[in-house]
Amino acid sequence: MRRQLHTDVGRHRSESSLLLATWNIRDFDANKFGHGRRLPESLHYIAEIISAFDLVAIQEVNRDLRGLHKVMGLLGGAWDYIVTDTTEGRSGNEERMAFVYDRRKVLFRNLAGEIVLPRPHKIVVPRGGTVAETDEDELQFARTPFVVAFQAGWFKFNLCTVHIYYGADYGDRLQRRISEIGKLAQFFDRRQRKEKEDYVLLGDFNIVSPAHATMQSLEAEGFVIPEHLKREKTNLKGDKHYDQIALKVREKRLEVGASGVLQFEKSVFRNNDFTAYFDQMPADKRDHHYRGSKQGQPRTEREQREYYRDEWRTWQLSDHLPMWVELKVDFTNDYLKSLMPGRTPLAD
Repeated sequence: MRRQLHTDVGRHRSESSLLLATWNIRDFDANKFGHGRRLPESLHYIAEIISAFDLVAIQEVNRDLRGLHKVMGLLGGAWDYIVTDTTEGRSGNEERMAFVYDRRKVLFRNLAGEIVLPRPHKIVVPRGGTVAETDEDELQFARTPFVVAFQAGWFKFNLCTVHIYYGADYGDRLQRRISEIGKLAQFFDRRQRKEKEDYVLLGDFNIVSPAHATMQSLEAEGFVIPEHLKREKTNLKGDKHYDQIALKVREKRLEVGASGVLQFEKSVFRNNDFTAYFDQMPADKRDHHYRGSKQGQPRTEREQREYYRDEWRTWQLSDHLPMWVELKVDFTNDYLKSLMPGRTPLAD
C-alpha cells in the first residue's frame, strides 16, 4: 500500500502544492447491513490512504463517530477534522460529512456551514411526483452540503462537499438528482457574484457519465472539472463516474497539477486475497444468499468469492475509490513581482 501511495500520489507532494481528495467511505463506520464491522487492519489502511493527502472530504460518515475517531488517532496530532451533524429523514440516511486535514499544510479559516436553499431556489420535482413528501413539490437537499473556508499556501478557498441524492436512473428520482446538482451549482454561482470568493465542489455527485445531464448541470454554472478526472471511473467495479472535483475560481494564479483515482484494490483486499479473509467474513452471508430469488440457498465457492469481491470488502474499505487533485498554491513569485514600482501589491 505504501509503495503504491508513493508512486501514485506521494511523488507529487511538495511545500508549494495542496493534495486535495474526496472519498465516499461506505457506511463509515457502522454495521447496519450485517456485513461485520471494519477490521483494525482496515482502519489502518483508511488512515494510510488519508495521510497521503493534505485535505480529504469524506462522505457517508455514520452517526457513530468511533470509527472516525480511531482513524484520527492513527493519523496523529498534526491532523484535525470538521464534521457535520447527521442528516435526518429517509433520504438523509443518518449520514454525516467530514473534512480531515493536515494542519501543517491547511488552515481552517473559522467559517463553516450547511447549505440551505432560499425558497425561490428550492429543488423542484414534477407536481405529484413520488420522490418524497414535499412542501408544495419543493425540496431541500437529501443530504445537506457542507461548506468550509480553508487556506493552503496563498490560496484561500471555500470547499463544499456533497453526497447528492441517487434515487434511480429514470423518472422523477433522476430528475431530482439532476436538480440537486444544478441548484447547488447555481447557489455558488450567485454567491461568487456577490462575494468574489473561490469555490471547490467535491464529493459523490452520482454522476451518470461525462456526457449526461447530471454532469451538464454541474458544468453549466461555470464549474470546471480537470479533463483527466472527468474521464475517471470512481467506483470499485470501475463502471461509474459518481465522484467529481469541480472548481470555480477567480484566482488566476492557481494551477492544477496531477490528478487521479487511487485504485487501492491493487494493494489491499485484492481479488486473490479471498482465502486470507475467509474466516473474517460473516458466515451467514458468506455461505448463503441473503436476498433475491436464491435467498437462503447455499453459495458455491465461486459465489462466495463474488461475495468477498463485490460486497464484503466494500464494507471494509469502500465501494468508492478516492479521487484527488494537486493544486499549486505558492504564489510567492507573483507577490514579489507585484512589489515592483508601478504595480499593486497582491497583499498588504
